[in-house]
Amino acid sequence: MKTTHFFLGANSAEGFYGLYEQLLDAKLYDLLILKGGPGCGKSTFMHRAAAALEARGAQSVYIHCSGDPNSLDAVFFPAIRTAIVDGTAPHVLEPRYMGAHERYVDLSPCYDFAAAKETASGLTALADAYRASYREAYHVLRALGGVDAERRALVSAHFDGEKLLRRASGIAARELRGRGAARGKTAEVFLGGLTCQGLVCRFDSVDALCPRVYELCDSYGLAAPTLQFLRGAALDAGEDCIVCRDPLRPAEVQHLLLPSRGLAFITTGEGLRYEGKPYRRLRVDAMAEEKLTRAEKAHLRLIRRVRRALEEEAVASLARAKRGHDALEALYRPCVDFDAVDALCDAEIARLTAYLS
Repeated sequence: MKTTHFFLGANSAEGFYGLYEQLLDAKLYDLLILKGGPGCGKSTFMHRAAAALEARGAQSVYIHCSGDPNSLDAVFFPAIRTAIVDGTAPHVLEPRYMGAHERYVDLSPCYDFAAAKETASGLTALADAYRASYREAYHVLRALGGVDAERRALVSAHFDGEKLLRRASGIAARELRGRGAARGKTAEVFLGGLTCQGLVCRFDSVDALCPRVYELCDSYGLAAPTLQFLRGAALDAGEDCIVCRDPLRPAEVQHLLLPSRGLAFITTGEGLRYEGKPYRRLRVDAMAEEKLTRAEKAHLRLIRRVRRALEEEAVASLARAKRGHDALEALYRPCVDFDAVDALCDAEIARLTAYLS
């Protein structure tokens, strides 16, 4: 049984960027949208449900929180086309087809609101403080995006993108021969991102799904058009694709997974290392840097130092937000009836395990 881990949200140069609408687009058999505030056990609810279904032999796909990778935002069970998702801010989800495909699981009745009102001033201060930390993080991430744009402009002036596309055409001719009876489908996720723990990337999910890995060593995002080309070739061949978007620049493709062929194309670069042994490696950085002048290389080193400083500051702000959120949850927990939460969870587990029959 293959357990995989992805993200559907990212802390990007544009602010928080979510891909959660796909859960509604999929018209799942059952989508449970959890509603409830901090500290009521939404992530624990999902972990408990996943453990119960895995004990019955079902596969789980874990969707982690972009703010705290140790917390869950969703869990998906492909065998029963069912998912559970945290439907609260910043990734608010509302049913499109209530009852037919989606439904609420409301945890708010498990709160003692009288107790919460007794600590209202503390709750309000903590909530405002942790949101302010996120605003600080996104301000820094916008600056980081600007630095990346300057860096890319510097190296792309010397980069032969057509050469890389020719290499990709040869790869597609070998790996993606033929045309499918129907065009493949795409699922979009993030494989990681910048979090309170620093830069996180779940390459373990790549290894679980794809024994053969093409590694593109690309610190500048210059390989994104090539990955887009390979995506098109895979879809034309009838292959379903998992497109992993760049968490800082979500409009661009960072990794491409083709599980049915056991084939992946991943991007690595500064701070983003693949510990496995790739099937093939394309050194895009070398192609980009070989014609830089001495002055340009010196400027590039300066940009790298500035980038590292901005990334460290963004992580520090995200860590402050995480500490603030933890403190907020700690203040809420005494106001939550966890026996009632567990009872709701047990009832849903019984319903979901029945789907396996």
